[in-house]
Amino acid sequence: MYDFAYHRPKSLADAVATLKGKEEARPMSGGMTLIPTLKQRLAKPSDVVDLGGIAELAGIKVAGDVVTIGAMTKHYDVSVSPDVKKIIPALADLAGHIGDPAVRNRGTMGGSVANSDPAADYPAAVVALNATITTNTGKHPADGFFKGLFETALKDGELITAISFPKPEKAAYMKFPNPASRYAMVGVFVAKTKDGVRVAVTGAGSAVFRVKAMEDALSKNFTSAAIKDIKIPATDLNSDIHGSAEYRAHLVGVMARRAVDAANK
Repeated sequence: MYDFAYHRPKSLADAVATLKGKEEARPMSGGMTLIPTLKQRLAKPSDVVDLGGIAELAGIKVAGDVVTIGAMTKHYDVSVSPDVKKIIPALADLAGHIGDPAVRNRGTMGGSVANSDPAADYPAAVVALNATITTNTGKHPADGFFKGLFETALKDGELITAISFPKPEKAAYMKFPNPASRYAMVGVFVAKTKDGVRVAVTGAGSAVFRVKAMEDALSKNFTSAAIKDIKIPATDLNSDIHGSAEYRAHLVGVMARRAVDAANK
């Protein structure tokens, strides 16, 4: 990797100040993407600002039917949290199947959401549960936050501080993982909420997306039979050595039906 200056601030204010003062500085949460990128010399930041020492950014809080998870909370901590398991068990289950134990003990929710990897699991939960992303400068609704491949609504110097998830009536996440990386070749999070049904798909496209046809059908009849005949167009879906766009389109339907069946148990 290229040389860079390393910083480990103790507060959010210090982290933001350091990032603003360095033209090519990059924040780092768990480092699950950034460190491999640096090792391969695919990035050349002047400074790396490690957020791992900022205690205020980690932790899980519950207020009524809303679970708020700090950006630096590890996947493992989400997966074993009694509060998350009780209020949104589907979210705990999702976190428990991210990557492998090493990734779950280092990777963070905020880092995953900010990175907007097309095969990441958390974006599907954020969109399906209609979460609110809080940053050092304001709040972002789930819809519209993920803009595309590794692109979000975050501005320069804007850091995620927490993500708030309202409790759904029913929810489940099902994914078809790549057998090596455990990333989602296709993952579908289905949530029945007081405002309707939301179906979010990750792994299939350049970024997480919703399937309105499935949402409409499930709003009338929340069973897997209601969506068994809905076909997902392969246009614009990912196609690579792991699976064609047509295969991923097929998997969206399979994973969605499995998610609905799991949510109804």
